[in-house]
Amino acid sequence: MLIKKGVRIPNPDSVYISEDVNPDRISGENVTIYTGSKIMGEKSLIMRGSQIGYEAPVSLENTLLGENTKLKGGFFKEAVFAGDNSFGSGAQVREGTIFEEESNAAHTVGLKQTILFPFVTLGSLINFCDCFMAGGTSRKDHSEVGSSFIHFNYTPNQDKATPSMMGNVHQGVMLKSKPIFLGGQGGLVGPVRIGYGCITAAGSITRKNELNNDRVLFGGSFKDLSLPRQFYVYKNVPHIFNNNIYYIAGLISLQAWYKHIRSLFAYDDFSRGLIKGMQDNLDLCIKERIYRLKIFCEKLNLSKEILFSKTKDKKSTAILIHEKAIDKFKLAEKIFKTENEKSNLNKEGEKFIRIVEKKLELTGKKYIRVIQNLEIDECEKGIQWLFNIEQKIINKLLI
Repeated sequence: MLIKKGVRIPNPDSVYISEDVNPDRISGENVTIYTGSKIMGEKSLIMRGSQIGYEAPVSLENTLLGENTKLKGGFFKEAVFAGDNSFGSGAQVREGTIFEEESNAAHTVGLKQTILFPFVTLGSLINFCDCFMAGGTSRKDHSEVGSSFIHFNYTPNQDKATPSMMGNVHQGVMLKSKPIFLGGQGGLVGPVRIGYGCITAAGSITRKNELNNDRVLFGGSFKDLSLPRQFYVYKNVPHIFNNNIYYIAGLISLQAWYKHIRSLFAYDDFSRGLIKGMQDNLDLCIKERIYRLKIFCEKLNLSKEILFSKTKDKKSTAILIHEKAIDKFKLAEKIFKTENEKSNLNKEGEKFIRIVEKKLELTGKKYIRVIQNLEIDECEKGIQWLFNIEQKIINKLLI
């Protein structure tokens, strides 16, 4: 059926397509599926101009490919590529991953629960799970992660309340922020937040937030030390809790953007399916971050007991901070649920939607072109809309 509709499959006997794949969700226009590739899952979607498995076999499971996406080799499960993306061989890309337009990765890259805004580029030999990254204005002026970079997203206390945010949503969506560069053979110990225009020096391990823009960050090595280990005790609770709140609030504001702005760019069944896939994956990311924060807060009960057994002081600063985080999460669960289900459309949002609609009439439904053509004062309306969504959440929940 696919060959008849125009899909190029040079060696059909080597390609596996599961029975639940819907051929109507695979374009017949300039799509190529190379030797050894597998396509599985009823959600799978492949738009025109896409190329699968040129360098090595590709396995796709419920993954959505926008126009002109090139996946050269590896495994992709429940990921979304918005279009004009390229990904080298040796990939392992799992659920919750969103590559917006013109974001790219070289060979041997592992991702899960990762959101990259347009133009962001990943080098080779990278593990970058549980991250959000924005910044840059074009393919020539883009945020980048250097080769052999690691995001450390699993703690000795066995939790993953560790999402890191490079840039932010409310400014990043406008494609007018300075790029961020994370130097090769380096890493981030999540959760951290990094401002626009920042650079981490090659070989650096970054453990602290840098919320100022345009900084160069150096992470020094440790001296040789051997210290007693404290099991199941958290020492930097506000840093972990607050960074998770900022991250989730940012994703909820991005959900409003996807709902009200991205939806304007649908032009056929393929593009509507792609945008829905982006919304679904973002919702998956939000649920994952809430779940991981919940596990962290549950572990704070044990941490609190251990601290009390040593100090015998129920009103010590550390114990009070633990209790505050535990109580705040109970409120957070309610707020996250309420805000994520809202339309989150205020006066600034309505004005911005009208601005985008007018741009669409002039330039057509090309996402990058429309957003890049927004004037600074027009962008400010959209930025304020999304910023207000974030702040409404953050102001109630920080400890």
